[in-house]
Amino acid sequence: MASRGWQFVAGPVTVVLIGMFFSAEVQGYYYTFWSLIALQTIFDFSFQPVIVNFASHEWGELTGNDTSQTAIDKAAGSDHRSISRLASLLRGSLLWYGVAACLFFLIVGMAGIIFFSQAESSNRLSWRPAWLALVALTAVNFWTVPFLAILEGCGQVRSIYRLQFARTMIGNLAVWITIPLGAELWVTVAVAAVRLACELLWLVLFHRDLLTTFLRRPTGQRVNWRQEVWPFQWRVGLKGLLGFLNTALINPVVFFYHGEVSAGQLGMTWQILTSLQAACMSWIKTRTAMFGILVARREFTELDRVYFRLLAISSTFLALGTAAVFLTILLLNYLAIDFADRLLPPVPTAMLAVAIVVLIIPESQWTYIHAHKKSPHLAIALLGSLLSGVLTWWLGRQFGAIGVSAAYLFMTAFIYLPLWTAVWWACRARWHQDLMDEPSSDTFKGPV
Repeated sequence: MASRGWQFVAGPVTVVLIGMFFSAEVQGYYYTFWSLIALQTIFDFSFQPVIVNFASHEWGELTGNDTSQTAIDKAAGSDHRSISRLASLLRGSLLWYGVAACLFFLIVGMAGIIFFSQAESSNRLSWRPAWLALVALTAVNFWTVPFLAILEGCGQVRSIYRLQFARTMIGNLAVWITIPLGAELWVTVAVAAVRLACELLWLVLFHRDLLTTFLRRPTGQRVNWRQEVWPFQWRVGLKGLLGFLNTALINPVVFFYHGEVSAGQLGMTWQILTSLQAACMSWIKTRTAMFGILVARREFTELDRVYFRLLAISSTFLALGTAAVFLTILLLNYLAIDFADRLLPPVPTAMLAVAIVVLIIPESQWTYIHAHKKSPHLAIALLGSLLSGVLTWWLGRQFGAIGVSAAYLFMTAFIYLPLWTAVWWACRARWHQDLMDEPSSDTFKGPV
């Protein structure tokens, strides 16, 4: 609750400071930097939620849902098969992310240089040093993902969100200090440095013993990556990769074809709305490990009770929050306040706000589905993402921010919501029946 409350307070402060101290051109580069950094999704291949779900199943078998220090110490000192499998999972994940971090730095660093050099820009800022520093720090931070995912899957959700609260608060303070000092694009570097420092200190100070256990060479049963992880991972990963076409492509398209000022307006509005979505979605995301444990223990009634309650809470707060944002922008334009020029006009803002609220339903449905260690109907996801990418590019090139907003609303409300609700409903009914029919098995039949 503290993390969510802080986001609602800190977000407007950051937005005001950007409007006061950044030029319209710097604002455009600032938000496009973060959009291109989202390319890490391609190199992550959505492995993080896979690690969380697999770890939660192993941890559920080892300790049930007991996250007390006594249970953790007992588990760490045991030679249970799950300890060996968790160690195997972590060591394999670190290898994956180490290679991915190197590729991310080389490919995304160069891609950003090419993109910004060729984009339609009226202002030639000194953006290269800040861009390369941001990519380098993000690549190093990339390698910490497996540690956080394993710990979250092992029931350390409270600790993970304490870290996120501290990291967010310190990061915001860094932003508020560096913006008035004239750091401009180096503000992004400060944020990345704070994030990395917080995570490394937290891992060493609070979870060194448990992670040391998992880093040892497995002595018992190991995770069979080809048979257990990869059939689930490549589907989730490909969907996550294609998800880039749904969101992260929006700002770069506007930047490339319509300049940094238009991209800055879109970027600021988009960040406000997506920050609200992330804050509200955290009600569900924090229960990812719990969902996996409940599935492993066949407690489907409790799973549905928790899921529907959290979905109602998160969607209600998101609807209220986005309505407040839209009304604020409407008021700024009505009063002809200069700051309104830094944000999107009311019409594209309304389209993005509605889409953000609608999207929380299919997003939560996929969290529920992935708790079963399955990711069905890849072909449908592939076609949907490709269609979204084409619409974003075509409408964005022709109509700018209002074009990408229309594309996003259309895909969310008329494609993803009905389609993935049908998939979720069918998978939920079939998988739960299969699991109840095979109570002794941790795997089950179902559409993949």
